Amino acid sequence: MIPLAEQLRPKTLDDVVGQSHLVGRGKPLRKLLEKGHISSMILWGPPGCGKTTLARLVAQYVDADFVQFSAVTGGVADIREIIKKAKNDQTLFKKQTVLFVDEIHRFNKGQQDAFLPHVEDGSIILIGATTENPGFEVNAPLISRSQVYKLYALTDEEMKEIVLKAIAEYPKHKWNPDAVAHFVKYSNGDARTAINAIELAAGLAHSITLKIAEEAMQRKAIYYDKKGDGHYDTISAFIKSMRGSKPDATLHYLARMIKAGEDPVFIARRMVIFASEDIGNALPTALVVATTCMQAVHMVGMPESGLILAQTATYLASARKSIASSTGLWSALADIDEKNLDTIPLHLRNAANKVMKQFDYGKGHVRYPWLIEKETGKKIEQEYMPKNLIGKKYYKPDWK
Repeated sequence: MIPLAEQLRPKTLDDVVGQSHLVGRGKPLRKLLEKGHISSMILWGPPGCGKTTLARLVAQYVDADFVQFSAVTGGVADIREIIKKAKNDQTLFKKQTVLFVDEIHRFNKGQQDAFLPHVEDGSIILIGATTENPGFEVNAPLISRSQVYKLYALTDEEMKEIVLKAIAEYPKHKWNPDAVAHFVKYSNGDARTAINAIELAAGLAHSITLKIAEEAMQRKAIYYDKKGDGHYDTISAFIKSMRGSKPDATLHYLARMIKAGEDPVFIARRMVIFASEDIGNALPTALVVATTCMQAVHMVGMPESGLILAQTATYLASARKSIASSTGLWSALADIDEKNLDTIPLHLRNAANKVMKQFDYGKGHVRYPWLIEKETGKKIEQEYMPKNLIGKKYYKPDWK
């Protein structure tokens, strides 16, 4: 029996869901295919986003033989046999061959070199698929001879379209709306995962409830709306747990957000704010750690980013706390709103030209008072506040 995912595989570009930036009307890959002009390419994107489907459509649109090859299970000897047949077909039947290499990043650089001469002489049209950044994982000479196309995880709207197509293949089954929503949400933009789970669910029962969907997806539903109360309540509990110096509770709420598919960059961004607002100068490296976390999460992606988030969250939860700089800023802002602003003292103003100097801008300012004090031992008294705020204390260190 043909798997459901294969039955639903798009037969034309119009059937493709997602990747509209490549195959939509007037977009680059579609224009090339419609003209029948195609060259070797690298398809870079997450699992289940349509890389294999696009490779098959390329072969179909240019009327070429399609040969699928996995870099996990095959080797260079297998490639030589494929290329030998491709050359014979080209010579005898004027037929091109599209060689689709799934997970091309699994080949080492030496193995990848085996494709180069055959890509150059046109013996094959190579289409490599990878979930890894080809700039790091694919040979530079191979990239220079190929067009790199970036594919993206399918959106919830696109996933819903695919899920509805899949369940339509089982008209005698009853599909609970919560179950359908579960397939959409927990497939994480992976069409293959959703379709396989639907096929499994249809084999488990005729009435597909949320419980059946959970069993098929092997994912329990977490009631967490990214735009609703669950979102705000959970991030609030997460921050308050860090503020209360409770790393265990912090990890619990972090795990909830990760399981619910929360944007890891959003979590990291909130930790950057927390590091400055709630830790401040009690442990200045906290801000460095949190900022580095946000950058690392952005580069690495899930699921590995969960480890980075956990390390940072527990570090922040365990750190000494201070709100001295935060409350100092709020107090200074309040004074600006509520008080009349006296002028900036003349000796602090910028004497950018002779006219300003004539009006005593910058006059008498001691540029490096700390250095004079160090060299002479003499205390330098210099006022920096506007006249009506002299003596005002905003910054009060609270961690000593």
